[in-house]
Amino acid sequence: MADQHPEHPNVRLLRDAYAAFVRGDLEAYWSACRDDFTFHVPGLSGVAGSYTGKDEFFRLIGIVMELTAGQFQEEVEDVLANDRHGVVLAIHRFERYGRPKEYHTAHVYRIQDGRLAECWEQPRNSEDFNEAWS
Repeated sequence: MADQHPEHPNVRLLRDAYAAFVRGDLEAYWSACRDDFTFHVPGLSGVAGSYTGKDEFFRLIGIVMELTAGQFQEEVEDVLANDRHGVVLAIHRFERYGRPKEYHTAHVYRIQDGRLAECWEQPRNSEDFNEAWS
């Protein structure tokens, strides 16, 4: 029997933000974020680092699009959230150097006052992640 619990508002916040991102509407994604939102990317590749604020976040997206020749795709598998945290399970797909790349990841969010405050990329397999971006 399907779980009939009502959806937490932060699940909807994350689903709407990711739907905007997938359709290329970065401003709509950003509207879900605090002004000091920080996105943390692990590893040693050209995308690794911490990106704080709108300009830095948009710079990260620019780097991702440049490295993937604009072919970066994100598929949301599931979204979980409560008042303080959210997790988006996703699959990332793109091509680099003419070769397809794919990895599963979790974006772990800290949510504050109903807005996205911080996110940590947590790839399921760090070797796949590092290989995809190297």
